[in-house]
Amino acid sequence: MPPGGGGEVVFSCPVRKVLKPIQLTDPGKIKRIRGMAYSVRVSPQMANRIVDSARSILNKFIPDIYIYTDHMKGVNSGKSPGFGLSLVAETTSGTFLSAELASNPQGQGAAVLPEDLGRNCARLLLEEIYRGGCVDSTNQSLALLLMTLGQQDVSKVLLGPLSPYTIEFLRHLKSFFQIMFKIETKPCGEELKGGDKVLMTCVGIGFSNLSKTLK
Repeated sequence: MPPGGGGEVVFSCPVRKVLKPIQLTDPGKIKRIRGMAYSVRVSPQMANRIVDSARSILNKFIPDIYIYTDHMKGVNSGKSPGFGLSLVAETTSGTFLSAELASNPQGQGAAVLPEDLGRNCARLLLEEIYRGGCVDSTNQSLALLLMTLGQQDVSKVLLGPLSPYTIEFLRHLKSFFQIMFKIETKPCGEELKGGDKVLMTCVGIGFSNLSKTLK
């Protein structure tokens, strides 16, 4: 947790030479919600309080909810205390919408109650579900970047309302790759609930990864 940190993330990924074009246009309906409430260098009860407050809101939406708790103490827990919640909603077509909140760093900002954090994170997830689409608002720009770098074929993805970050990112894609997306608005109706959707279409630049594995 900030500000002391002290953790380590190990990411491994096979080398991909090319990216395939995608057709992600069916977001599906929400079938389950999973989450992780974590706490480090604070009372283990904090994570349980987060889970109870998040469930008090999410249980009104769907019954299939399971939020795990993860408590760490001692040398493995890093250098700073804190707690947070990560929630993921999975749909019938295999897409994921996520939301995450963490407490303010020690000595910065007002103290956050675990009950408030749980409720606010649950509301953030419901906001993402309302916005809808096949990708949540945090990862819209990543999906558009991977579509841009794909093969010289048509890729389509259905998104919720574009976030200000995504709109600025589209301008960067035009500057760097001379790529312009076809943007079609899909008003919410019987099939698409929630906010108005946007169908993004582009032809990839055919980027190929030439990197070699280092021995």
